[in-house]
Amino acid sequence: MVLRNDVVRAVLERAPGLELPDWWLTAGALFQTVWNVQDGRDPCTGIRDYDLFYFDGSDLSWEAEDAVIRRAEVVFEDLGATIEVRNEARVHLWYEEHFGVPAVPFRSSRDAIDHFAATTCCLGLTVDPDGQLLVHAPHGYDDLFAQRLRPNPVLAPREVYERKALRWRREWPRLVVVPWPATGQEQIPRP
Repeated sequence: MVLRNDVVRAVLERAPGLELPDWWLTAGALFQTVWNVQDGRDPCTGIRDYDLFYFDGSDLSWEAEDAVIRRAEVVFEDLGATIEVRNEARVHLWYEEHFGVPAVPFRSSRDAIDHFAATTCCLGLTVDPDGQLLVHAPHGYDDLFAQRLRPNPVLAPREVYERKALRWRREWPRLVVVPWPATGQEQIPRP
């Protein structure tokens, strides 16, 4: 289903040329494409950006990340979409200022994907050196295909989950939003 989105397909085809370590296309670009296809809509509808994560702990400076972002802008400039490239090895340096809670350093891009505010969002695609598509879906696909948003309170605060849920529910009215757990920051068990 996600390959019906021309931007997703193009990012997966072009990203290997950036030679980024541990890169993954992730988040809304994927689960929102699935919802659009299920609803018979254009696969790109409602997608604000396409998150391309990579993990490079060798240089945690903003300048190094910015150089990658600028290279990617050239590679993806004709797609008519915002491709947001981020080094997940740096997230702990800015997360608290942006979201109000501290973050421990991630160990990989998959570790970062595992920390999204909703389990449905924890989805990533990459391409191996042989050109084979690899999928990371730590919580499986049941919620994704049921258009059910379930909280994943391992890092993001409740407000982030609820703000995203509200916006997504307006765009995808069939979306079922599971409330944030009353007891706080406990982790939702994985299936």
